[in-house]
Order: sequence, then structure tokens, then C-alpha cells
Amino acid sequence: MASQALQLFHKYGRSSLGRWFFSRLICWRAPYFSSISPLIERLEAGRCDVRIRQRRRLQNHIGTVHAIAMCNMAELAGGLATDATIPADMRWIPKRMSVRYLKKASGRLTATARVPAVADPEQAQDLHATVEVRDAQNDVVFDADITMWVSPKKVG
Repeated sequence: MASQALQLFHKYGRSSLGRWFFSRLICWRAPYFSSISPLIERLEAGRCDVRIRQRRRLQNHIGTVHAIAMCNMAELAGGLATDATIPADMRWIPKRMSVRYLKKASGRLTATARVPAVADPEQAQDLHATVEVRDAQNDVVFDADITMWVSPKKVG
């Protein structure tokens, strides 16, 4: 059985309006992510693509997208990719995140998160989400490795 988020994306993700609506639903469930006004473009087992565009409220003092806005986008993409990848009877939480800022980021940015399959769905374990953020010229401006703690949901 697929996660609730993946089921909703399958229902709404076929159109631009549906992806916009799905993105708003996710931000309603996890309000902090609304600070970056994300658009979830793709969600499937093992992968999630999230897009943001540069806005004044996301800029730093030099006029580029703030590093923490990209961290927020990476956590959203990594979390959704993890949620879509793990079995429905497992849960996840971010445990650690290491990031690299590779180039000044501006304009439209797209984060692509990739997550491997769970090795043993009966056991708690670390799962690594790798995220690349690319600009409109397809240059990698930021990357992240997010360690997710995944474990079976408690029954009862």
C-alpha cells in the first residue's frame, strides 16, 4: 500500500492545477514549508522533484536565494521521496543533514531527491536521501545528504 502523500499525488499530480493543489495540501500539513512556496512537480517511489522560484522573501543580502531556503526545499523533497519509498507501515524522521553550497543560486530552482529502497522493512534503520538543487541553466548549485531514521510504526 502506498503512502497517503503518494496516493494523493497519483490523484492530483496529473495536471498543473492538481500539482499546485497537492503542494498546498502538503504545506497545510507541514506549515513551515509554505515559507518557500514550493511546487511539487514529481513524486514516485525513490524520487521527488520540488521547484521554487526566487522571490524577495527568499533572498539573502546579496540578492541570491538564501541557503536556508534551499535547505528547506531539500528537506521537503527528501522527506516526500522517503515517504513515497518506504512501506506504508513504516514511519520516518530526519536525523541528520549535511549540505554543500556550490554556486550562487538565483531564478527558478529545482530540487531532485533520490532515496533507495528499504533494506529490511522489519527493522529500524538509516536511509539516505540525496538531493541536488539545480538552477534554470541545469547547474548544480547545492546538494544535500539527509539521513532519515525509518522504523516500523508502533501498533496500538
